[in-house]
Amino acid sequence: MQLGSLLIRESVVTSEQLEAALSEKDATGKRVGDILVDHGWATTADLARALAEQWNLEFIDVLSAEIQPEAVKLLSELVVRRYRALPIRYLSENVVLVAISDPTDILALDNVKLALGVDLKFCLADPHDLERSIDQIFSQRPSLRVVDEASLELEDEERLDLAVDESSPAVSLLNQVIIQAIQDRASDIHFEPEDRQMIVRVRVDGVTRELASVPKAMQQAVVSRLKVMAKLDIAERRLPQDGHASVRLSGDPVDLRVAVLPTTLGEKVVVRILQRSSTHVTLPELGMTAQAYDHFVHSIDQPFGCVIACGPTGAGKTTTLYAALDWLNSRERVINTVEDPVEYELAGVSQIQVNVKSGLTFARGLRTILRADPDVLLVGEIRDSETAQIAVQAAMTGHLVLTTVHAQTAAGAFARLQDMGLAPFMLANAINCVISQRLVRLLCDSCRRPAEASEAERAVLGLSPDTQATLYHPTGCRACGDSGYHGRTAIYEVLPVTSEVRKLIGQTTEEIQNEAVRAGMITLQQDGFRLALAGTTSLEEIRRVVGSGA
Repeated sequence: MQLGSLLIRESVVTSEQLEAALSEKDATGKRVGDILVDHGWATTADLARALAEQWNLEFIDVLSAEIQPEAVKLLSELVVRRYRALPIRYLSENVVLVAISDPTDILALDNVKLALGVDLKFCLADPHDLERSIDQIFSQRPSLRVVDEASLELEDEERLDLAVDESSPAVSLLNQVIIQAIQDRASDIHFEPEDRQMIVRVRVDGVTRELASVPKAMQQAVVSRLKVMAKLDIAERRLPQDGHASVRLSGDPVDLRVAVLPTTLGEKVVVRILQRSSTHVTLPELGMTAQAYDHFVHSIDQPFGCVIACGPTGAGKTTTLYAALDWLNSRERVINTVEDPVEYELAGVSQIQVNVKSGLTFARGLRTILRADPDVLLVGEIRDSETAQIAVQAAMTGHLVLTTVHAQTAAGAFARLQDMGLAPFMLANAINCVISQRLVRLLCDSCRRPAEASEAERAVLGLSPDTQATLYHPTGCRACGDSGYHGRTAIYEVLPVTSEVRKLIGQTTEEIQNEAVRAGMITLQQDGFRLALAGTTSLEEIRRVVGSGA
């Protein structure tokens, strides 16, 4: 029977109301059901019951129905919201009942079948009740909002041999994940396989949180899509692989570094997000103390020597060195960089992108730059002894070299370079300054909570027992995603290489650290305590980043 006839039979509408709705449909093109609801002649529940009978489907009161959590987990929140399809319960071991609101959207139903990975049976629900039920179920779970994936595009040079259908649910879900991760300022996306699903986590402000889940049936399609984007071998599942892709989000270029790791439950993929930008932080905006700032500026104002930024991956070292480049950038100087990747675009600076596959390594790029009459060099990272030798020799022969090294402390950078084969006398003659840094989360201004410092906290901060101090603590609100923090800033320790420090290079890291502290160096911990007392961050955050010593 026609929908209108069913509604008349059930005394939901009259013949006159149906005739009026049909006339309006001819004039406006709207659906009859929508017109009846708009005029108040029928409810959405009335329409759902009639549609269920018309399509020979069960009608379900989804708000009062018992919903099995294990059934809901079969679909990610993204798929549930996009197709308005909610798994209700298992009817048998391999059959799941799924509530929908529009049985006429055949394409959506086909995508749900593909995403679910098991047999299913559809039932009809009131669309408003279905929406409320979905909101209730996912209100306590990480939320992945639906955005327009069409704004994410592979750059032209990457549009090659796409092995995954562009319109498939896997591509749609992956695009959504990447877009939200970029919009949430995430630095990394982790696709982690589990027994029955793949968990997607993002690292925002240095801390990971769950973003979404991928049904097990879609896991391989998502991994294959990522491999295709990064030009990796989709058939190879036993060995680690790494590559990169370039995409554009609303016209802005973004680099994605993709690493694939085989695990016992399938392949894990980690995507590092690197947003290319023409804007950068200036030296005064770094937030150093006056003493650290003066030491750093003095070291980069020298005509030659090496300035090293150290710290773990993601500590903001490149941002600091680019601030130094901005300070030095002038028409009187020739500045060259060799990086992997080029993260910022600087006018007046010649920037080289490392490409290992084509043979352009840090060492080879650095050798070429030295033949091009540079005044200032930025070497993205010293990773091996060859690059270290060339960089330090360049610093000793009249060039100012800015670079990064992975070391825990400023004093520890000397031992790290010695491990790469550099002699202590070379380091003593070449290095002007070493700066160590970490990123700490900023307390959310909307919800930070003040409290008088406890006796134990005053002891940690080095304050006398009778000193009054107020510390702030995270609470969590909508503005900060319930984390209590929003954004990050850096803490620093700047170690100028004085004559006393030069004499100690080759000795233990502890001896160099003690001499630097004796000369007045502010350590990472002390700089963190400064920010905690200022209410910029919390003491808990300093402990997390610097360690239990805080």
